[in-house]
Amino acid sequence: MDIEFRFYAELGDLLPPPWRRGCAFEAEVAPHESAKHAIEALGVPHTEVALLLVNGQPAALEQRLQPGDRVAVLPALRRLAPEVPSTSRRFIADAHLGRLARYLRFAGLDTLWHNAWDDAELVALAAAEGRIVLTRDRALLMHRAVHAGCWLRDDDPLAQLADVARRWSLPLREGGPSRCLECNAVPVPVPKAEVQGQLLPRTRASFDAFWRCPGCARVFWRGSHWRRMRETVHGVAAG
Repeated sequence: MDIEFRFYAELGDLLPPPWRRGCAFEAEVAPHESAKHAIEALGVPHTEVALLLVNGQPAALEQRLQPGDRVAVLPALRRLAPEVPSTSRRFIADAHLGRLARYLRFAGLDTLWHNAWDDAELVALAAAEGRIVLTRDRALLMHRAVHAGCWLRDDDPLAQLADVARRWSLPLREGGPSRCLECNAVPVPVPKAEVQGQLLPRTRASFDAFWRCPGCARVFWRGSHWRRMRETVHGVAAG
């Protein structure tokens, strides 16, 4: 059966080239197929859809389409995002987004990442812990168990960070305490005397405040690397 579709704003970038002009077009859909399946068959993951209208009325993605239906699909704009405190959002990034995960952790955002997870493991973790999936792989976001996610259009980690911050209204400047860049745990203050044996002489002489990760036992201080990371993340926030 033929269904009329119209995709708005950046959703058009995900469509096959003939349908990227932003105008209405007809596509063939199997009888009584759900809107979700029909939209994803055209290349748009359900996580990128904020509002669905069928014949001018709000509809659920699970709604079965009927011959002659007119379907309008709107993107996940920030103003339509769920009203959840931004600092309570939890993320999981796919294997190709290690640098993005580090930036998010530095900004204090709970972000899981491992370069050895397969898709099934990542989806299961996201579903079990209510995490937002971050990926460059559109097919990953089409899994039924993925309830929230973001398809990242850019290969550059800082552009990805800016995209995630806009999409989820993240306070990159005023987030929670930085997390361990390696394991995601929150480091805790530790007396200098307890860690000075692990420090290089110059570090031991120049700094007095230290933190230790309860997950991997790494020791942190606010040296030049910390300052560069802060300037980078704040620069994205200002941009």
